[in-house]
Formats: sequence, structure tokens, C-alpha cells
Amino acid sequence: MYFLSGWPKRLSCPLESVEQPLHIQADPQKAFFMVLFPSQLSIWYSRPSVLIVSYKEPSKSTSQFGPYKGAEWRPDSTMIAVSTVNGYILFFDILSSREKYIYEPVYPKESSHVKRTLHYKEEQCVPSLNIQMKKVLDLQASISSLQCMVEDLLVATADGYLHLIHWDGMTNGRKVINLCTVPFSVDLQSSRAGSFLGFKDARIRDMEYCATLNGFAVVFNDGRIGFLTSVSSRFTAEQLYGVCLQDVVDGTCVAVNNKYRLMAFGCVNGSVQVYTMDITTGAMQLSHKLELMPKQYPDIWNKTGPVKLIRWSPDGCAVMVTWKCGGMSLWSVFGAQLICTLGGDFVYRSDGIKKDPLKIHSMSWGSEGYHLWVIDGNCSQNTKCKRDAKKEAPQFSILQFQFIKSALAVNPCMSNQEQVLLQGEDCLYLNCGDAKQVQSPRNTLLHPEHKPARGRGPFSDGGLDSQSLSTLLGHRHWHVVQIHSTYLESNWPIKFSAIDKLGQNVAVVGKFGFAHYSLITKKWKLFGNVAQEQNMMVTGGLAWWNDFIVLACYNLNDHQEELRTYPQTSNLDNTFASVAKVQADTLLLSVFRDIVILFRADCSICLYSIERRPDSLNPTASVQVLQEVSMSRYIPHPFLVVSVTLTSVRTETGIGLKMSQQACEAESIMLNLAGQLIMLQRDRSGPQIREKDNNPNQRKLLPFCAPVVVAQSVENVWTTCRLEKQKHHLLEALWLSCGGAGMKVWLPLFPRDHRKPHSFLSRRIMLPFHINIYPLAVLFEDALVLGAVNDTVLYDCLYTQTSAREHSEVLFPFCIVERTSQIYLHHVLRQLLVRNLGEQALLLAHSCATLPYFPHVLELMLHEVLEEEATSQEPIPDPLLPTVVKFITEFPLFLQTVVHCARKTEYALWNYLFAAVGNPKDLFEECLMAQDLDTAASYLIILQEPSSSGGFEFFRHGSISLSQSAEHFHSKFNLQKTLSMPSGPSGKRWIKDCDENMYIDMMLWRHARHLLEEIKLKDLGCFAAQLSFELIGWLRKERTRAACVEDFVTALKKLHEDFLWPFPVIPASSINSPFKTGKYRAGTFLNVEMDTGVPNIPRSHSWLGTISSSQREVDTVSSHGPPMQDTFLSPLLNKGDECSIGSATDLTEASSMVDGDWTMVDENSSSLSLTQSELEHLSLELACKGPHKSQVQLQYLLHIFMEAGCLDWCIIIGFILRESSVINQIFSIMQSSDIDGEICQNIKTGLCAIDEWASTDCPGYKPFINIIKPQIQKLNEITDEQVQPEAFQPVNPSNVTKQASPGVEESMTSSSHCTNPQSDAANSSVIRHEEDKSTTEEKDSFQDDSYDCTMS
Repeated sequence: MYFLSGWPKRLSCPLESVEQPLHIQADPQKAFFMVLFPSQLSIWYSRPSVLIVSYKEPSKSTSQFGPYKGAEWRPDSTMIAVSTVNGYILFFDILSSREKYIYEPVYPKESSHVKRTLHYKEEQCVPSLNIQMKKVLDLQASISSLQCMVEDLLVATADGYLHLIHWDGMTNGRKVINLCTVPFSVDLQSSRAGSFLGFKDARIRDMEYCATLNGFAVVFNDGRIGFLTSVSSRFTAEQLYGVCLQDVVDGTCVAVNNKYRLMAFGCVNGSVQVYTMDITTGAMQLSHKLELMPKQYPDIWNKTGPVKLIRWSPDGCAVMVTWKCGGMSLWSVFGAQLICTLGGDFVYRSDGIKKDPLKIHSMSWGSEGYHLWVIDGNCSQNTKCKRDAKKEAPQFSILQFQFIKSALAVNPCMSNQEQVLLQGEDCLYLNCGDAKQVQSPRNTLLHPEHKPARGRGPFSDGGLDSQSLSTLLGHRHWHVVQIHSTYLESNWPIKFSAIDKLGQNVAVVGKFGFAHYSLITKKWKLFGNVAQEQNMMVTGGLAWWNDFIVLACYNLNDHQEELRTYPQTSNLDNTFASVAKVQADTLLLSVFRDIVILFRADCSICLYSIERRPDSLNPTASVQVLQEVSMSRYIPHPFLVVSVTLTSVRTETGIGLKMSQQACEAESIMLNLAGQLIMLQRDRSGPQIREKDNNPNQRKLLPFCAPVVVAQSVENVWTTCRLEKQKHHLLEALWLSCGGAGMKVWLPLFPRDHRKPHSFLSRRIMLPFHINIYPLAVLFEDALVLGAVNDTVLYDCLYTQTSAREHSEVLFPFCIVERTSQIYLHHVLRQLLVRNLGEQALLLAHSCATLPYFPHVLELMLHEVLEEEATSQEPIPDPLLPTVVKFITEFPLFLQTVVHCARKTEYALWNYLFAAVGNPKDLFEECLMAQDLDTAASYLIILQEPSSSGGFEFFRHGSISLSQSAEHFHSKFNLQKTLSMPSGPSGKRWIKDCDENMYIDMMLWRHARHLLEEIKLKDLGCFAAQLSFELIGWLRKERTRAACVEDFVTALKKLHEDFLWPFPVIPASSINSPFKTGKYRAGTFLNVEMDTGVPNIPRSHSWLGTISSSQREVDTVSSHGPPMQDTFLSPLLNKGDECSIGSATDLTEASSMVDGDWTMVDENSSSLSLTQSELEHLSLELACKGPHKSQVQLQYLLHIFMEAGCLDWCIIIGFILRESSVINQIFSIMQSSDIDGEICQNIKTGLCAIDEWASTDCPGYKPFINIIKPQIQKLNEITDEQVQPEAFQPVNPSNVTKQASPGVEESMTSSSHCTNPQSDAANSSVIRHEEDKSTTEEKDSFQDDSYDCTMS
């Protein structure tokens, strides 16, 4: 409701006095405020905050009267009464000089601001005042409290007397009341009956007058609290009665709220107890408490000291509390905490040093609650020390805190809107964003589906985009509208503000007139005739009806209350307004569909119909009286009515009304009377009244029934008149904000399948629930509550310790207001299930199942019930968790909801959860059957727990099944990353249990080794892609073991089979083919230019581009091989997709480098034409290529093996692709680097085996082998030099594999079981650190949107 803004301002005092202020208090009109010093009284102007006049007590009088102690304003701001320590009361007259001003605004010449209004000096200039002592009154006793009444001043003294003194010169003397003669009891009935409590030594410590209760709330010297009232309007000893509470003995101070009839008593323990009066018995009833919770403030709880001051805001919607040990806190009227300076950046500096809490000696609210003036007690103490040490001028210790507040606080008709509107003293804060994008009555922030679709990554899960969800819930920034300075200068402060349903127009009301602003045109509209603006004073608020502004105002010229409507499209002038006279002063206004409802000062409610006039040239609206309802029997004082609104809400009395008709009719009046929500609905019990007139516009409305109290402690009410059949639960509900008690919803209950309900069943139910934010608006269809919250930013690091001193930037953080929102649907569903209304809960849930955050709703409900019941100290005979689980099974998101809840819950609660939902192994199998691999991967993480029997082994088989299932379904998830870096409450346990992580790694390694030994490269690629397996790092370690090719021919055949790659063939006419002689080459593999050096392959985001660039380098820098012709294939870049691979069906598609049309070109000519024979051979070569997807997969595997140094696998893949550049590159690496001799010998043996196999079984490979034969000969020379003769002793390759692989596994297994967890953790971390770079490159290749690198 109220929020701090910016830094507090420190007032500059021109007084030469070194005294520190004692008391500060604004006058009743909030135009001035006085500051009281021990011997000085000064009066300041509110805006701007400047000193007007000061009175200094002579030293002789000071010795007689003593130092000043307290002060009080007269209601008309013409006098001030000052109490002194020695028991004197000094009366001062405040005299105003009518035509003399001490401050005037200075404007440039020919400015439009000069003399804009007739009385501009009275509104914009600071008047000149004089202070003159009128009379001195000696009470001969120490004064403990001073309180102003309407025409009297009530003074409490330490001798137990109450002095009633008149303001008007004291000509009538004074009345003295002895507290010992006042009867006190537990309630007024007992006191009238003669049952009194013993108050022999009663002394009043503090008191405050409550006009709506006609009495005084008092705190006695012994800590007891009570209430003094009179049976009549005259306060005499014979007429006074008292009510006292026996169970409260630690009261310190008191403050009353006249609007809500509340009495707030501060206590020694730091809490504030708020009481109200029972109307029937007259007893004091506890309404609620304001106290800090140890959960929120563990360091300061119970250490604040006694409550020092309590001050209610001018509108009564908030209360500020301060403590003796320092700090202040702001609460809503019924106990919702808004601000507290005892935590966060208010207590600690940016460097972690703890600051002293702000100690406040006195405080007072400014006009409309925009300012709070406080006297800084810390500054008073520090200034004296600094002045004594350095003899510097004292720092003035008056601070001005600035606030912004919700428009609901003063204009409750805004409760039927779905926008959040905050108003400051010179600007408005809106949440509706850019009004140009608004196309419907509901905010576009609620419809992210209308936004253009964003590009999704290759591993996108198809769920709700995070940005769309944040857009739906609202971001934290505001749309700030600065109020026009011309209107502010003469009409400050802003009293009311309103926004239309579309969120396109806002209107503000100041001291006189009003102005409105369009968010589309970004322009303000003000009255062209300033006299019209100054002749109207808005009293009952304003609201928007379509494109009209409806307001209740007082005509100063005619002295008449009026109801006016102004069109938004026309100029702001009375000629375009529609005016209807009102019989009494209007206090509140609201609009429901085409009906305007007014609450007047005579406690009556008047309904008006409003309609647009179609016959007029300019848009105008006509207003006619429909009905009047007198509420004088039920409302004791009109000032107590907080809000009044029409709704379509009804109860059992309207059974016969159809739903569609109900939403269109005004069925009931909701009236908030001092926190009590009273409902008056139309009486349909009697015969229906039918109008016999021919005029259909003249309809006689039904009367209203007697009022019924619906709820108590109500701050705000939200309802809507829209109708949607799918979500009628939410749209026909009544939403209540109840302060510290949270929210309540009065939910309608509908029979299922439109069955006729039983007459004894209730049609509505009140459901309470708590939320973590203060609600400011309700989005009915979206099940969201919008609000605002204060946040702080520290800037003390910008100042040094010497220059900081008393800077506000150092003492206080910068306060900002951020938007926030919260989902409430899970609270409503849970409350329905608790009350065994599961059928209604299911209807409500199904109507909201399309919401993007509905899965989160189910998860929140399950999580809250689980934590509450699993951690309960008391036995739960009827647990709710099984009911919630059965409820969630009604939705297809059951498996996902359970596993997400489990991963965000403590491990100790898992047994309780899975006892209700079932075995996680069974749930995992269900996920596999449902092809939900993401959820199945999450269940695998849970199944790793050692508490479950066979958990590790099941995880092993489950992960293999998961990786194999991922080959068939296009689902992408990141299981290995989750296993390595667990999140959630069990993260610490994962870090400690390194044995489990090592076991998982070994299990994945074993499976990868199995795939590689079985020559299932396609499955290996799928396994690595789906599980984010660190393939490159693992291959580097296994390149001499499992990654070593034993049989090149078998491996080559297996790859042809797995990747559906055809074997090359040679036609019979190939003897005379130009391709055989090497004159022309089709594809990249026919380029046999060699590279003498080792190409540097940089790591890039696109491995395909890397290989292509390396191929081009090999082709251009070649210096070896047989002489070649100058004719070659060159790409002509086309507008096709870059880096796509050609297929065997189109001769013009690209190869692995770029996409384009290929033709024969010469280096000295632009193009050459191919003969028919050449085209046939080119077509044959392209036909020998496999599918496009297989080529991309092979290229990817080639990159992986090249990075890992597995040259033998690179040779085989190079053979399949028939890319001579790859073979040349590998041979260059073998020549220039220290390669193990066994690897070279293995490659030599494999190439020989391929050559023999090609000669007999596959002659299509012979041309390619002939091209690379010069390099094979050089390889033979290298191997003859490096490999010793004994290295060629016969060795069974299968035995080598059997010895190497199990040995490694056994050593790893033994180390994981024999070494301590610390060493395992170190080993595991080192292994992962070595493979980070390769994993990053591998992931980047998959995340490149230009390629589809998914193994399938």
C-alpha cells in the first residue's frame, strides 16, 4: 500500500541555535509543520520545506517555565499549545499576513506560469507568519500527555488529573477530572452496572482522542491500557466511563485510527497490539498484532526494546512503528508488513560493516502520506561529539522520507481494474507498459502468444519460453508518468488517480479540478479555462467509464454537489460535460458496467444509470437516478465507510437467476465498513415487479435485503463483471485482502453436469490463504495476484570515510519499488481438497489447465503439503498428501510433477513422498513407455540413492535404456550434466559422496567402450549426444585400448551398413574415363594435392566449417603427389542454405563445403563445359554417396576422432567419405609428430588389408587407393624406421583387448573402493577438468542452429 522511494532528505536549518529538536508535528491541514526545541518553537512550510518563523523563549522565562516538552496544534491551525517541564502550558497565536509572502517562485519573462490563476500567490508562495504568546497556564503538576479535541485541549498530569481546557481564550475556565473517580470495568455494560476495578493510583502516560469512537485510548503509568468515553457529548466526571484490560500490563504508547476505529498500543516487548471496540458490549477486542517474526529477523528479534512511537497515515491505511533501540517498520491497517529497516541494506554497509539503526525521537506524516518527517536521534548524539571535537556547525537532524502509495488507498473504485497504479507526489507508476500495443480490455502482458515466435535451439523441449513466462507474470519495471508541472504548481498534492480498463488513459485529481493523460499520444489535457478548474473540488473520487471520466465534485460557485462526466476525446471544458446535481456531499464513487454508485454523507447509497448520447455531435453521456438506498440504520458514521461497489455476486436468494443474466445485473452492494465487509443483495423472495410503462428504459429495480457481514479485517475487495463460461469459478468469485491474515476468496460452488443442486447445499464458500506479497490487483482468468515490493541499493561505496559523514547515501540505502506477482491457484485447490470438495477443485483445475504455469501450480501444492505433513511434530490422523496425489493423477503431468517436487525437496522426505506416489522405479518405466525421456532422466537421478536396493544397478540399465530410447525419439536432455553438478537441497550430499559419481562415470565409460568394440559408431554418437557424454576426453584416454581399430576391413563394412552408405562401384567404361587418369575430380576427395605441414585446426563453434577450411588449406598448399591438371571443380555461391550437403539425386547441390551449383572451371577461364562421358562419371560418383544426414553424422564423428587423436578411425571415415584431404592430413600428422610406432604399424597393416579386400571384393575403392598410394609408401618408410623387428611378433589382438580393458576397470573399481572420498573427489575433478574444453566444443557443435547433428 505504501512504499519508500529514494533517499531521505535532510532539511537545512538556518537557525543559529545549537539545540536539537524534540518534537515535530504537522498541522491538521498538512500545510505547515512545527519543530519544537528545548527553548524554541519554529514553523515550517511543507512544500517546499522551508523555515517561516521561529520563536525563542527568553532565558528568564525559560528558568521559570522550564524546557519545552510537547506541543499540539489547534484544529484550525491558528494556535499552538506548548507544554513545559515545570507544568506550564504556553498558548501561541499563529498570525498570518494576508498579502505578505517570504518566498515566491521566480519564472522567466513571458512564461505561461506567471499569474496563471487568480490566487496564484496563495497557492504557490510561502506565506509570512508571526508567533505571539497569548497566555500562560500553570497546572502545578508535571504534564504527561497533551491531546487536542475539536474545541478543547485535554491535558493529563502526573497527579492523576485530567484538565479539559478551552482553546478560545480560556474564558470559560477549565474542568478538572480526577481519574480515581472514573469507574473502570472490562466493558461498558459492567461499568454501568457498578462493577468497578481498583484504580486508586491511576496516572495517564499517553492518550489519543478517537472521534469515531467518541473517547480516548489511554496508557496508564503501570502499563495497563484502556479506553475512556462519555455517555454524552459532554466530558464531565459524572459522564465518564472507562474500559480496561487486565491481561496487558506493559503498554508504552498509543495511536488511534479514526477511519477503521482501531487503537494501537505499543508494548515493552516490542510488539503492537491493535484493539477495536465491540459495538454490543463495549468491550475492547483484540483485532491483530504487529510484531516481528524470528524467522524473518533472527538477529534483531526480541532485541528492539519497547515501542517508542506509533503514527497512522493520514488516510488510515498504514501505520509506522518505531522502537527505543532504533529502527522503524511500516504495516498495513490489518497487519501486513510493508517495510522494515531492521534488516538487509538498512543494517549493513556494502563492505559488511553493521550500521547503527535509525533512532527516531519524533515523527509526523505529511500531506496525503507522501512525506514522513522524523527527528534523527543518531544525528543528535553524533553532532554533539563532533562539535566538541572540531567545533563545526551542527547537522540538522530532521529527515524527510518520501513515499508512493497505491491508488486503492484513496480511490477504492480502482479495485475492479486489473492494472497496478501507484501515485507519488509528482508522478504515477503504471504496470500496463506501452499502451499502443493494447488491443483488448485485458493487458497484452497476459497474452504472450500474440508475440512473434522466437527461434528455438536444437535441444528446446517445446515448453513455455522463459521470456514468455516472465512477460506474462510481469517484469519489475514501471511505466512512469510525470504529472504536468502546470497542474501541480497550483493543485498540489495529488489526492486521487484512476486508470481505464484498457490501460491507455489515466486521470489525476489535485486540490482543484483534474487532468488526464493519454499513454498513446503521450500528452496531458488540462482545463483551458483555469477558472473552471479552480471552481470545482473533487470530493468522492473519480473513475473511468469507457472513454468518459466520471467524478463527484463540489461546485464552489453554486455551492452544490454534482456528478459530472467528461469525454476523454474532447477538450477539457465544462461545455462538453454532463452534470447531475447530488443532494448531499459525495464521499465515495464507483462504476459497475453502466451504473454509477455514490455513497453520500447522509449515509445513503444512490445508483445512477449512465449511457452515451448518440444524437450529439460531440461525445456526451447522460446520467439518471435509478435507486436510492438508506444505510443510516447500519452505519454509525459516514467517515467509516472505506469502499462501496456494485457486484454480480449473489447467494442462495438468487437461485432462479441464470448465470448469463447474473453477470450482467447488479445483484449486490459490497460495502466495507471500517474493515467489515457488508453485503446487500437484491430481494428476490417476493413477487417480481414488472413495469407496465411503455418506455423500456424506465425499469424499476428490486429492493435490497438487510445487510449481512461477509468478512472482517478487509482492506481491499476485487470483483469483475466479465463472463467466461470456462472460468466462471474465478470470474464470479470475490477476492479479499485481509492484511496480515492473507487473502480470502468467496468462491462459487457449481453442481457438476448441470445437475439440480440440493436446497441445503451452500452455493459459496470462503477460503483463506496466505501469499508472500501485498496484493494490489487480481488477474481473474490468469489466477495471478499483482503487487509491489520495496528493494534497496547501496551506494555508500561512492564516498570515503572522511567525506561521507552524514550523507544520506551512506546512512541509508536507495529505495526502489519493484513489481511482483504470485500464483494463488494452488492455495485455492488445496483449501477445496481440505474441505472434501475435490469435485469443485477438479472443475477449477481443468478450467485453468491451459495456463502456462499450471504444472508449477500442481508442483507447488504437492511440495507444500509434503513439507507440512512430513515435518509435522503431531500425528496426522487424516493426511492430505494421498488426496493431493490422487488429485494430480487426474492430469497428464503427474509424473513430471512428482519428480520435480522430489528434486526440490530434502532427501529425508523422499520416503514419505514415494510412499504416497509409488515406487520411483515403476514411475521411471512409465516415463519410458510414455516416451517422456526428460522426466525419465530426472527419475534416474533419484534412483541413484543408496537407500534403494539395487539403485546403482538399476540406474545403469536405466541409463542404457534411456540412451537407446533417445535414438528413436527426438528428445534431447542433459542427464550427465545433472549427474555431475546436482542442484537442489541434496546438492551437498552429492558433492560428498564422490564414490557414487565415480561409479556413474565408470558405468558410462563401460557402455561407451562396449559400443566402440562392437563398432557401433552411430549408437556411440547418439549416446554421447543424448547424455552429454564427454566423448573427446574419453577417446583420448582409450585411443590405444578400446578406440584402437583391430580389423580395418570389418570396421569399414560395419560403417557402410550402419550409415546406409553405398559401396563405390566402377563402370565398365571407366578404362577410358578422364577420372581414372585424374584429369577431373568430382567432389572433394579427388583433389590429391598434398600438404607438407600439419594444418592448424582451430576450435570453433562449427566443426563442419573447421573441417571445410582445413580441406581448403590442404588443397591450396599442396606440394607433393603426382602432377595434376589445372582444371578443377569450383563452387558458384548461390542463394541456397550455407553449409548444406548435397544428395545423390541432384547434380547441382553442394558438397560438404558450401551450397551452390557446381561446374567445371579453369584457372584462366571463367567456366568449362563437361562432355557427356564426364557427366556420366560425375553422376556415378555422386550416386555412390550416402544420405545427407549420414554424411553430416560421419563428418561430425570425423571431427571428434580427429580431436581425440584416434587416427585409425579417421582413416576409416576418410575412406568412406573418400576424402583424400583427410588421409593426407593424417599422414602429415604422422610424419611431423611423435606418433606411437604401434599406431603407425596398425594403420599400415589396416591399409594393406583394405587394399587386398578392395582388389578382390570391392574394386570401387581402387581408384581412391591408387591416389593415396604415394602417401602409403611414405608411411611404410616411417614405420620401418620407428618399429623394431620384435614389435612384429604375433600377438592375439583379442587377448590384448581383454587384458587392457578389464584391467583398467578393475584398477578404477579398486581405487574407488579402497581410497578415501577426498582422493576420489580429487581424481574425479581432475578428470572432468581435463575434459571441459572438449566437452564445450562438443556441445557447441550440437547447439549450432545451422546443422542438424542429432544421431538418429
